[in-house]
Amino acid sequence: MTRPLTLDPDRLFPAETRTRAIARDLYSTIAGLPIISPHGHTDAGWFAHNRNWTSATELFLAPDHYVYRMLYSQGIALADLGVPDRNGTPPHDPRRAWRIFADHYYLFRGTPSRMWLDHVFANVFGLDVALDSGTADQYFDRIGEQLASEAFRPRALFDRFNIGFLATTEGPQDDLSAHHAVQASGWGGRVVTTYRPDAVIDVEHEAFRPAMDRFAEVTGEDVWSWRGYLAAHRKRRADFRAAGATATDHGHITAQTANLTPAEAEALFDRVTRGEWVAADAELFRAQMLTEMAAMSIEDGMVMQIHPGVDRNHNHGLFTSHGRDKGADIPLRTDYVRALRPLLDRFGTLTELLIILFTLDESTYARELAPLAGHYPCLKLGPAWWFHDSPEGMRRFREMTTETAGFYNTVGFNDDTRAFLSIPARHDVARRVDCAFLARLVAEGRLQDWEAADLAYELTNGLVKRAYRIDAGDRSPERVAA
Repeated sequence: MTRPLTLDPDRLFPAETRTRAIARDLYSTIAGLPIISPHGHTDAGWFAHNRNWTSATELFLAPDHYVYRMLYSQGIALADLGVPDRNGTPPHDPRRAWRIFADHYYLFRGTPSRMWLDHVFANVFGLDVALDSGTADQYFDRIGEQLASEAFRPRALFDRFNIGFLATTEGPQDDLSAHHAVQASGWGGRVVTTYRPDAVIDVEHEAFRPAMDRFAEVTGEDVWSWRGYLAAHRKRRADFRAAGATATDHGHITAQTANLTPAEAEALFDRVTRGEWVAADAELFRAQMLTEMAAMSIEDGMVMQIHPGVDRNHNHGLFTSHGRDKGADIPLRTDYVRALRPLLDRFGTLTELLIILFTLDESTYARELAPLAGHYPCLKLGPAWWFHDSPEGMRRFREMTTETAGFYNTVGFNDDTRAFLSIPARHDVARRVDCAFLARLVAEGRLQDWEAADLAYELTNGLVKRAYRIDAGDRSPERVAA
């Protein structure tokens, strides 16, 4: 039996009538604001070349580890879902992969992925029947027909989604030609890069030495000497700034920082580059480089993002066959108070430095992160991230951090996604959840209605623009007047 696909206009709003009405009114004031996406992993080449995607499988399954990790957990092979292996082998039958996905779509009931996907199916492709085994081919054909049209090229969708700013993520060894092509194209979409230097900092990464060789090639510096290595970072950061970057990103396994003397740092660098290091040296080098990156951010104004606490590629067999970022990353307990102290001892009170902290360890929200951000001028809290990028995760974040850090020591929302078409859905969920939270505070007499309206704008556009230094200080005339 075919079932309708419907989206409740009041989804994620409180069940209680009065509070729901407040949330609905707040949401109506910010639902149409431009999307500011300051951190993500979409492919800049999509916007540089503006080529059509070819199939629903290529767009929804192959790049989205949120989706295929759930299917993999039920024993479905990634090869059957169109996910390329380490050699880049393409899927044999995209339609068959889509049918398998549709057969198992029920697995996503109650998950944020289900909300995002249904939002895209209904609002982007105009589908009005639910996805299941019986409608799989209808979906595949309808999506494929639309993807072949001019209206579904990447730039057209970017404009349709009302995206005001989109940041991708590249490493210092990467080619920025796609970003230069976007800038030279005359198209008005603002797509910028983010400096992610992990590949040339993490000596435990299997590609460290090839990345270092490429780092030397693109900078012309002697990256195997400490002085040349730091100069190469400064040169590459300037290249990224020229390509629009406003931020750096650091995905170390811990949040550990260090504050070595120059002589100690150089001796450590010599050990790790000669291959004479042990695990403690690798961790200390990552820790020192967070502090070095903070120093460079004070020089060039780039905002730091620290995304620690993940045991990446936990499934070694899958890593061997398919490589990195295939849905096998598992959160870890993470320390911030002691780990960040060396960096904060040096820079914590400086207002010209801004560091945005993320976590997958929710136990740190109230105990560590909110008190840290509620004290140190250089710290802000990033939004609920990755496994907690969900209605429940966003609510927990607000409930556990607001009492100590307030709203203005947070930075709004970012989607951190590879799945381009899910960006409007993810931002819509965040806007609805924030409006529901604010509505509760109004209903409880803890906020005035005009304060909640002001905060709804701030949580959607204002805080993120100021934190990531995008049109710094910009606020809508209407909101200023209010």
